[in-house]
Amino acid sequence: METLQSLASGFSVALTWVNLALALVGCVLGTIIGALPGLGPANGIAILIPIVFALGLGPTEALILLVSVYYGCMYGGRISSILLNIPGDEPALMTTLDGYPMARKGQVSEALALSGVASFVGSFVALWGLVFLAPQLIKVALLFGPAEYFAMFTLAFATLGGVVGSSMAKAGLATGIGLAIALIGVDSQTGVPRFTFGLMHLNDGIDFLISIVGFFALSEVLLFIESHGTPQAQHSKPVKFEKGGSKLPWSMLKSTIPTMGRGTVLGFLAGILPGAGASFGAFIAYVAEKKWLGKKGYFGQGDPRGVAAPEAGNNAAAGGTLVPMLALGVPGSATTAVLLGVLMSLDITPGPLLFTKNPDVVWGLIAALFIGNIMLLAMNLPMVGLFARVLNIPVKYLMPGVVLVSFVGVYGISGSIFDLYVMLGFGVVGWVFRKAGIPLVPVVMGLVLGEQMEKNLRRALTISDGKLDILWDSPLAMGLLILSAIVLVAPFVWSRLFPGVGHLEKPQLEETGR
Repeated sequence: METLQSLASGFSVALTWVNLALALVGCVLGTIIGALPGLGPANGIAILIPIVFALGLGPTEALILLVSVYYGCMYGGRISSILLNIPGDEPALMTTLDGYPMARKGQVSEALALSGVASFVGSFVALWGLVFLAPQLIKVALLFGPAEYFAMFTLAFATLGGVVGSSMAKAGLATGIGLAIALIGVDSQTGVPRFTFGLMHLNDGIDFLISIVGFFALSEVLLFIESHGTPQAQHSKPVKFEKGGSKLPWSMLKSTIPTMGRGTVLGFLAGILPGAGASFGAFIAYVAEKKWLGKKGYFGQGDPRGVAAPEAGNNAAAGGTLVPMLALGVPGSATTAVLLGVLMSLDITPGPLLFTKNPDVVWGLIAALFIGNIMLLAMNLPMVGLFARVLNIPVKYLMPGVVLVSFVGVYGISGSIFDLYVMLGFGVVGWVFRKAGIPLVPVVMGLVLGEQMEKNLRRALTISDGKLDILWDSPLAMGLLILSAIVLVAPFVWSRLFPGVGHLEKPQLEETGR
C-alpha cells in the first residue's frame, strides 16, 4: 500500500506540463536515435547530456528526458532491423532474424505493429516489477557500511565482462584505465595534486560529462568517417513502407500474447542481473521461445513469434536494468552506467538511500516512464512510417550535427577551451579503443565509481586502524566479495561447458551487415 502511495505521489510530479513535454521529446528523440543503425541508447544519451546541463534541468527533469530517450531507443531499434535487416542497436539484433523476413514477405506493417505492441508489453510489466522489487532491495541495502560499499563496487567491476561482452583481459585493462583517470586531481583528504602534471585545469579532475561525450559521441563520428564509402557502409535500400501507419490483425496478436508473456518474464530477470542487460534479454527470450515451440514454429523464416519474443525481452530487460541501478547503485548495462554517471554529476547518489532522500526523483521518474511507455505505443503505431524516413538522413548531415551538439554543449557547461581539447582527446582515444576491441564502458565505470570506491576503502581502513580484515568481516561484505569472485569466474566456466554459445552474437552481427 505504501508503495502505491509513493507511486501516486510520483504521478503528481510526472504530470506537470514540463515533465510531460520532456518525456514526449525524449520518446521522439529516442525512437529516432534507436532507428539509426549504430548509435544506440548509450551514444544517444551521451550526445544529449551536454544539452541537459546547458539547459539547467534539475535531477528529476534530466532523468525523465534521458530515460525516455533510453526507452525510445528500445522501441526505435526495431525499425531498421525490420526495414533494413540492420539492427539499430545490439538488443534489436534478434529482431532481424524474423522481422526482416516478414518484411520481405510483404508483412512490413504487421511486423512493425507487432514489435511495437510487444515492446509496450515488455516495458509495462517490467515497470511494475521495478515498482515492487526495487524498494525491497533497499531493506537489505540499508545495512551497508564503508566495507560493504567497497565490496559492492568490487561486484560492479566484476560484472563488467558481462556488460561489455568482451574478453576479461580487455575489460580489466579498460577498468584500470578508468580508475587511473579517476585519481587525477587534488586528493580530497591530503590536498596534494595527483597526476595533474602541473596543469591547473586538472586540479578538479576529469569531468565525467566531457569524457563520456568524447568516448561515445565523438568516437562514433570518427568511426563513421572511417567507414564512409566502404562496403560495410553501403546498406541495402529499405523495404518500402505502406502509407497509413501500421496494422496488426487480431489473429496474429492473439497467437503471440503467450510469447510476449514468456519473453517479458525472461527479459526482466535478465535485466536485474548486473552484466546481462537488454541484449541478453532479447537473446534468451528468442532462444527460449524457439525451444518452447520446437517444430511448431518457423523461426528465421518470418515467424511473428520470432519478433514478439525478442522485442518483449529487450524492453523488459531495459526496465529490469533500472532496478539494480536505482536500488543498489550498480548498473546493469552500458546505458545504465551512463545514467549512473549523470545522476552522480547531479549530486544524486543512487543506492539504498535514494528512495528515502530523493523520493520525488525516483518515483517521479518511474511514473514518467509509465506515461512515456503509453506515448511510445501511441506514436509507434500510427507514426512509424515517419520515423522510418529518418533512416534516409545522409551521414554528411547527421555526423556534423553530432559534432556541433557535442562542442557547443560541453563549452556551454564549462566555458573552457581546455575542456574541448580534453573531449577531443577522449574522442580519439575512444576511437582507438574501439578499433582495438577495448570496451569503453569499463573506462567510464572506473571514472564514475573510482572516487566513491576509494573514499569507502579509506573510510573502512580508518575505522579499523588500517586492518584489512574489515573488508570481509561482515557477512554482507563477505557475501558480496564471494559473489564478485563467482561472477568473475563464471564466463570462463560457461565457455568451457557451452563452447560457442557466447559467440553467437558476433557472426550474426556480420550477417546482418552491421
